[in-house]
Amino acid sequence: MKTSTDRILTTHTGSLPRPASLTDRHDESQVRAAVAETVQRQLAAGVDVINDGEVSKPSYATYVQERLTGFGGDPVPMAQRGFEEFPEFAARMAGDPDMAAVFFNPACVGPVAYQDTAQVAADIANLTANAGGATDVFMSAASPGVISMFMPNQYYPSEEDYLLALANAMKTEYDAIAQAGLVLQLDCPDLAASFAIGPQVTTGEFRRKVSARLEALDHATRDIPADRLRMHLCWGNYEGPHQLDIPLADIIDLVLAARPSAVSFEAANPRHEHEWALFEDTKLPAGKVLIPGVLDSTTNYIEHPELIAQRIGRYADLVGRENVLAGSDCGFATFSSFIPVDPKITWAKLAAMSEGARLASDRLWGR
Repeated sequence: MKTSTDRILTTHTGSLPRPASLTDRHDESQVRAAVAETVQRQLAAGVDVINDGEVSKPSYATYVQERLTGFGGDPVPMAQRGFEEFPEFAARMAGDPDMAAVFFNPACVGPVAYQDTAQVAADIANLTANAGGATDVFMSAASPGVISMFMPNQYYPSEEDYLLALANAMKTEYDAIAQAGLVLQLDCPDLAASFAIGPQVTTGEFRRKVSARLEALDHATRDIPADRLRMHLCWGNYEGPHQLDIPLADIIDLVLAARPSAVSFEAANPRHEHEWALFEDTKLPAGKVLIPGVLDSTTNYIEHPELIAQRIGRYADLVGRENVLAGSDCGFATFSSFIPVDPKITWAKLAAMSEGARLASDRLWGR
């Protein structure tokens, strides 16, 4: 994994707006063209560490039901806490069919197994064929924990058994990505977001759930070097109150103890931007890298490059400039049908991030 040795490198969380020309993601020729366009737009915006934009997937998490056995039945709603205090807002969200679709997914109703590697092989081929000129290249995959968050267990005797089955199944995809020479990003929004989903639990109980999910993740990636792994956590990529979000301080020790060497997390939105100060007292373990979000992925504001430089500088001053990459809070198209940020604005935001990283680099390296 490339790090910021002589300047702050830029990246993002994974999903990007699908090109308008992609009208059928099952048409491989359309997908290949969409990946090529998405890669070129990232490079044109000045992004250093790029991916395929996840253009072949309907979502960053539930795409696995097309690759794994075991899912079906009637869609199961996700119970999201935190909206009870704001019933008018909750009604507005429920009335948005694109948003509502995010919260209804099939459950696990049978044995989980990886059934066909053709799709991940195609993803790898499309990305590697177009990634020339990038500083580094990554590919995202759903973590066992986020799969269980969206598609709950109705088959295995315990949640731990379900996580282990998912870990063993997804290992096929993880290993394929790593063996292709790509950095593997594990998408783990469940590590924070699931605190406000379902029945209320104590912080201690939630930490135990996080530990179990990270144990499954470490098991699934045991054959991949830690410096070829990065992980993303967040509190849910939606504009909303977020008043029940668990503080990063309550889980950061568990996250930093997991195998992936880089951690991507929300650091720009108004509920979590203040948490940069956590690293005044939290020592970054050797070999770990932070990818704080310097772009909010839920707003159509284009961040000023000076603000981006300031956000980068806060982290660089605390953990070292070589241990920071600039990223986005989350993906800009985590579900293909739900696009909160106008696509043209997404590309302008990424270009602003590149300019902000240049400003920060000039200051941090004294140029």
